[in-house]
Amino acid sequence: MKNILFISIEESLFIIFIAILIFGPKNIPGIARGLGDGIRFLKKAKRKIKDEIEW
Repeated sequence: MKNILFISIEESLFIIFIAILIFGPKNIPGIARGLGDGIRFLKKAKRKIKDEIEW
C-alpha cells in the first residue's frame, strides 16, 4: 500500500480521527466532496493552460 504524503498508515489514521473529532462524522463526506471538486478544478485548469501553451 502506498503512503500518502510520505506518512505512515498510523499517522494517516490519527489525522482522520482528529478530523472526525473536529468536524463530526456527518460533515466529513461533504468536506471530502469539496476537496475532490477543488482538485478536479485545478487539474482541469492545469490541462487547459498546458494545451494553450503547446498549441
